[in-house]
Amino acid sequence: MKIAKDTLMFILEASKSSAPDEFAGMLSATGEVITDVVLVPGTESGETSAVMQLFMLPNISTIGTVHSHPSGNRRPSSEDLELFDRKGMYHIIVGAPFNESSWTCYDNKGEQVRLEVVDYKFKEEEDNW
Repeated sequence: MKIAKDTLMFILEASKSSAPDEFAGMLSATGEVITDVVLVPGTESGETSAVMQLFMLPNISTIGTVHSHPSGNRRPSSEDLELFDRKGMYHIIVGAPFNESSWTCYDNKGEQVRLEVVDYKFKEEEDNW
């Protein structure tokens, strides 16, 4: 699996701008490339956790989760591991200082997984006004 560089940059910026509160979302892919972050309506963020109201998740195929640990500690908590086990195969945790080397991807069992960062050409959406 790979991740689009623009998607990773969005995750890093959203996490940085949410600090000191956590940022959270779901990951969606196009083929073998993670291309989208789905923001779940009703997500509550605080300094020690972000709670997604997963029953509010739109009918969109997701492959995992993303959230930040503003403390910089990118190891998954026991609550993270429970979520990983239930919601997909790829889970990204971003930590301070929110740069290109301050994120880690895990599988659904909490084992580190390498995601290749790739340039991805997003299709332009046409205006249908």
